[in-house]
Amino acid sequence: MNQTFTLKDKTKQIFVLLIPILITQLGMFSMVFFNTIMSGKYSSTDLAAVAIGSSIWSPIFTGISGILLAVSPIAAQRFGEKRSSEVASVVRHGLYISVMITIVVIIFGVIFLNPLLDKMNLPSEVERTAFDYLVGLSYGILPLFIFNVLRSFIYALGKTRVVMYILLLSLPINFFLNYVLIFGHWGFPELGGAGAGFATSITEWVITAMTVFVVKTQNPFSSFSVFENLKQFSFAECKEILKIGVPMGLSTFFETSMFAVVTILLSKFNVTTIAAYQSALNIVSFLYMIPISISMAQTVLVGYEVGARRYKDAKSYSWIGVYIAILIALITGVLVVLFRYQVAGLYSNEVEVINLTAHFLIYALFFQISDAIQVTAQAALRGYKDVNLAFIMTLIAYWLICLPVGYVLAHFTSLGATGYWLGLTVGLLAAGIALSWRLIYIQKRKFIDTQKLETV
Repeated sequence: MNQTFTLKDKTKQIFVLLIPILITQLGMFSMVFFNTIMSGKYSSTDLAAVAIGSSIWSPIFTGISGILLAVSPIAAQRFGEKRSSEVASVVRHGLYISVMITIVVIIFGVIFLNPLLDKMNLPSEVERTAFDYLVGLSYGILPLFIFNVLRSFIYALGKTRVVMYILLLSLPINFFLNYVLIFGHWGFPELGGAGAGFATSITEWVITAMTVFVVKTQNPFSSFSVFENLKQFSFAECKEILKIGVPMGLSTFFETSMFAVVTILLSKFNVTTIAAYQSALNIVSFLYMIPISISMAQTVLVGYEVGARRYKDAKSYSWIGVYIAILIALITGVLVVLFRYQVAGLYSNEVEVINLTAHFLIYALFFQISDAIQVTAQAALRGYKDVNLAFIMTLIAYWLICLPVGYVLAHFTSLGATGYWLGLTVGLLAAGIALSWRLIYIQKRKFIDTQKLETV
């Protein structure tokens, strides 16, 4: 990353970081896509089992990843402050935390996974395959978390293309492993849906091995000597990461789990409604890769400028990211609305499902804009390492606005399932407004602090 002086240069730098991050996110999304599609080709039972397993693992993974991604703004600020030795220390302690969290997750899995699946009253074959799928995934938890830490370090230095190349190289490996382990081709065991879990785990080990190799041998990463002095442990360093990471992780977890709860609540509607909602949500989730990628670039750039005490530049990056996200959400949202029937037709051949999905996609336009505002405003705050109040704001928005408003509109008005889309949109918009207000406040405070320092 370099210091920029014009709006054009700043916008260019955001896109330089953004595009590789977006491709990386789409690559990670593709792995889930491979799991789902190929399991469905094997049998509907295995498809259901993989879907159940993914719904259990996804909130946990995204929440914990949020904790580990705290390495990114902290390392970016240290990098901006020219404190290279401390950057390495942050990354090392992020690795320690990833190992600790892995142990905790596995222990909890051993204790609670079977009781949780039993309470879901699933068909025995679905329950068994879901269990085996999650066991397969568990072998890849450690490398997955280590990769997230190293990815945060690489992003903090602004070298986002590196991770993109690693993910692109891993996709054919993941596809091959899914193919041979699910269907049992070429002498491999036929594991069905469970094979998708093992395929993902093996791929995670390959991805992490490539990432470790790059960090150890390639400049500028090797100059930080991340893997040296591993015996030096500091509770204070871990505390700083957790102090920022836990609110980040919880915020992500509560957002993901909110959508899971809406899915559960919608199960009381007919099959057509459920299928249409899932189709529309899948489309929105795919498009969400764009603002989430912008937000990752934002956090790094804002953190870097804050570390260098260039608060005016940090402010510019904050709002450029928000405006770009809104503009892209508006364009993609309009396109989805205009071609909603064609898009819906990709997910179903049933006329009723297509029509209802198309109806839901009209509301997706406003949903996307609201989501774009809240995710980028929150990302900018993370660059300032201001996460606690932001977490409370999002918690209130998700669980005290989104869900109650959606539930009331869906069950006590004539809107039906559409009420949940409106509830989600209202809650996300409330989060966006509150987080934007907080961002303005933090930037004003930084400006005042700078003025005081200059007068001294």
